[in-house]
Amino acid sequence: MKIAIGSDKSGFNAKEAIKAYLLEAGVDFDDLGTLDADQPMPYYAVADKVAPLVQNGTYDRAILICGTGAGMGVVANKYKGVYAVACEGVYSARMARAINGANVLAMGGWIVGPEMAVDMVKAFLATEWLEGLEDWRQANLRRFNEQVKAIEEKIYG
Repeated sequence: MKIAIGSDKSGFNAKEAIKAYLLEAGVDFDDLGTLDADQPMPYYAVADKVAPLVQNGTYDRAILICGTGAGMGVVANKYKGVYAVACEGVYSARMARAINGANVLAMGGWIVGPEMAVDMVKAFLATEWLEGLEDWRQANLRRFNEQVKAIEEKIYG
């Protein structure tokens, strides 16, 4: 699995903590910015850099951190096939994968501390779509996923 990670200035400290964890865990990742807290990229530029690379398969998943996670999520979700969910805890990060098949974890550096951010990334990366869900829920989610794909096709062609 190859991961892209990016942040604006508000998410820089959390991003650095996550990078340290990813290095220690041997996860293949690239930091796509902000690379210097004194010369930050705005959230929309970071998300606009990362999301197309998830869309085209260069990266399997991505982690985006801004002040709240909302801005990164809004921009990333403009790309067909990119499913970004702004999460505020470990449970929501795990369920974003299990239920929604999210391929982008967005979070807020103003909301979660670096340690929580790392725990959220661990859950996000360790969870697969439909993992741990009841058979009836898996069947519903598979059907719902087909509907989401149909909506995407209607919008994006």
